[in-house]
Amino acid sequence: MGNRVLASADPAKAKQYSRTKLGLGIASSAFSFALVLVIVLSGISVELRNWTLSLASNEYAAVVLFLLAVGIIQSFVTLPIGFYSGFIVEHRYNLSNQTFGRWVWERVKGLLVGAPLMLAVVLVLYYCLRTYADWWWLPVSIVLTFFSIVLARIVPTFIMPLFYKFTPIENGSLKERISNLCNNAGVHIEGIFSFNMSKNTKKANAGFTGIGKSKRIILGDTLVQEFSEEEIETVFAHELGHYKHKHILVGIAVGILSTFVGLYVTSKLYSLSLGWFGFESISDLAALPLLGLWLSVFGLVTSPLGNVLSRKHEREADRYAVTTTKNKGAFISALRKLADTNLADPEPHPLVEFLFYSHPSIARRIALVESLN
Repeated sequence: MGNRVLASADPAKAKQYSRTKLGLGIASSAFSFALVLVIVLSGISVELRNWTLSLASNEYAAVVLFLLAVGIIQSFVTLPIGFYSGFIVEHRYNLSNQTFGRWVWERVKGLLVGAPLMLAVVLVLYYCLRTYADWWWLPVSIVLTFFSIVLARIVPTFIMPLFYKFTPIENGSLKERISNLCNNAGVHIEGIFSFNMSKNTKKANAGFTGIGKSKRIILGDTLVQEFSEEEIETVFAHELGHYKHKHILVGIAVGILSTFVGLYVTSKLYSLSLGWFGFESISDLAALPLLGLWLSVFGLVTSPLGNVLSRKHEREADRYAVTTTKNKGAFISALRKLADTNLADPEPHPLVEFLFYSHPSIARRIALVESLN
């Protein structure tokens, strides 16, 4: 594949950035996994259980304290890597618009939103462990399925606005292009919005979010400001392709199946391994980190399979963008700009792409587009 296809402004810099971010991500996950393993093997989890039970009025209050204690310990280990990756590296490669204060505030907001949701899931999990014994995985799977559908419905309208300001696309000619694409496809989208992505980063992105009445297509303001209308039209057509091919619904269905299978397999491994670490009951508070480890292992094993499906969806959306706009040149230009703006590695190692990439590499995407009639 020749250099013309790649056309990166600085391929060496992009490759270095991508490798740095990937390495730090792997290191963070490895440290987190190792820490939880140490907590289980060293008896720290038993000490934390005894401590929280001595302070709490009931076992559910103890769960809250236990989760808080483990979370603080885990954050202490992973925060330095998170800061280096999310702040230092982004500024080093001139990709971030965040001050230190904004970086901290964005993480605090994420914690304030995410922690209650995580706590609710853990409390449901603990209740099911105590109530349904070895069948705990079934009610937990049902609850998580309902939870994921509700989240898909409310995230675009209630949660994402906590982090970004969304503005309806008002540009006359651009809005007309987008409206024509929707009309020709027979698609009704509840909203087409620009969001202030530039408050945090110089990167550009777009996405399709929500289900039902909350479905909307969102375009980063960096994309709207720096890309031509023809390029934006093709990027929008790509996102529209996800809707036409029902990728979100497929993703939800696959996620539901993965939840049931994953929790079933995890329940068997969890019960089997309790004795290895000296635990006697699946509902032992001290054993919860062990359950978390098995869930992590399942996620690690199945993540590449999820990426295979995601890359398939991206290829389908790319084809849709070209066939609907009939503007191959503008779409290739948009892909190259996105890669350059985001410092994406134009041609990662095939194994790295298989294991970690939810999108095909820019080289593969452009090659696919150029092969279309």
